[in-house]
Amino acid sequence: MAAVHVCFNNSITQSSCNLRRLFNLERENISGRGQSVVQVNRKRVLNASLSVEVEAPDNVGKLGFGKITKEVIEMEGKVLVGTYARAPIVLERGKGCKLFDVEGKEYLDMSAGIAVNALGHGDADWLKAVVEQANTLTHVSNLYYSLPQVELAKRLVGSSFADRVFFANSGTEANEAAIKFARKFQRHAHPDVKEPATEFIAFSNCFHGRTLGAVALTSKEQYRSPFEPVMPGVTFLEYGNAQAAKELIQQGKIAAVFVEPIQGEGGIYSASKEFLQHLRSACDEAGALLVFDEVQCGLGRTGFLWAHEAYGVFPDIMTLAKPLAGGLPIGAVLVTERVASAISYGDHGSTFAGSPLICNAALAVLDKISKPDFLTAVSENGLYFKELLKQKLGRNPHVREIRGLGLIIGIELDVPASPLVDACRNSGLLVLTAGKGNIVRLVPPLIITREELELGAEILHQNLPVLDENNSN
Repeated sequence: MAAVHVCFNNSITQSSCNLRRLFNLERENISGRGQSVVQVNRKRVLNASLSVEVEAPDNVGKLGFGKITKEVIEMEGKVLVGTYARAPIVLERGKGCKLFDVEGKEYLDMSAGIAVNALGHGDADWLKAVVEQANTLTHVSNLYYSLPQVELAKRLVGSSFADRVFFANSGTEANEAAIKFARKFQRHAHPDVKEPATEFIAFSNCFHGRTLGAVALTSKEQYRSPFEPVMPGVTFLEYGNAQAAKELIQQGKIAAVFVEPIQGEGGIYSASKEFLQHLRSACDEAGALLVFDEVQCGLGRTGFLWAHEAYGVFPDIMTLAKPLAGGLPIGAVLVTERVASAISYGDHGSTFAGSPLICNAALAVLDKISKPDFLTAVSENGLYFKELLKQKLGRNPHVREIRGLGLIIGIELDVPASPLVDACRNSGLLVLTAGKGNIVRLVPPLIITREELELGAEILHQNLPVLDENNSN
């Protein structure tokens, strides 16, 4: 039976209905012939005219976009708040480490939804877990118990330093919870102290999120200044400066130290073992908590299940998010029993967090990435990729350093990275920037093959000349 669409007398709504109607009609025609639904007859859709007229970004008409891409970009500019500087492509589907846009162009995905899609796109076991749970029970809130939530917490505790878990919906929410837990812990641990420790230490190039608490812990001033006053009491120290951290912690005002064992957004900088050990010792001596933010670097990306395992240093609190549910929204705060004992009913909460659907998806992800042979493959492929990049790119005068661990790799340039990122995208490779905009960030799905790694390295190599072209202008 044909789909029925109710379109109101509004130019934007009418346009959206027109697009949906054309896509659905083609899918109905195709499915009736027993063909794959992704084999959409794009010719009819491309010839569709939308009634809305909005201004496109300046470069839309210059880059030769197809009609669907142009219409979607124009519509986005009309109906969404302008918080994102998006790449000018409209992605439609994915499989494994490949993505396809609405014009049918194929891309090798080395961005993985910003280190989220650890199992790539459309993993069969993940999809089975999502569909089966969606058919059983999706959401009940945290007023009730549910089996997938308890099982996921049990699995996280069993594979980590932690004794208990709190679920959130994102990395920034996880860090926000960690802030509250740290302050509540200090009050609980020092009930007779009139002013217990409430301040925090974070580090240069760090990124902990965009809510007012998490952004207060984020070093980039441009993320904080438009929203000041943000949470007070945060001191930023140089990443790796253990002595400065020790001196400040010893003053007794620090509730917790937040640190990423490997900084992602900040530029793929790795902590040293000595730095983390000194932080651990200083926190223990002063009664402060050590918080590891593994939102991007955790859950297998380094070749270890937890990034801090590479250093043999363990936190009091660890925050997780990005890859845990394979693309569905989740955050988690893992804590020791000592920290958990300070938290009471009503101290924190969430309506959506830890739903059966999300937790069952996360169990499917954790099943795969926690296997020793999977982690070994990530580690070996990461070493292979980094050496390959050094061979192909290392002699270029604009390449300062190629660094990282496992499959979180940064290529530091002496010029802005955006021209190279744009050129790679035009050549069918999706990569990211990081740091101060001069670092190419590579965080592919953890299932990526060596053949795909070789293709990615070659595309980067072929597009390096754009750096000279851009630098000469």
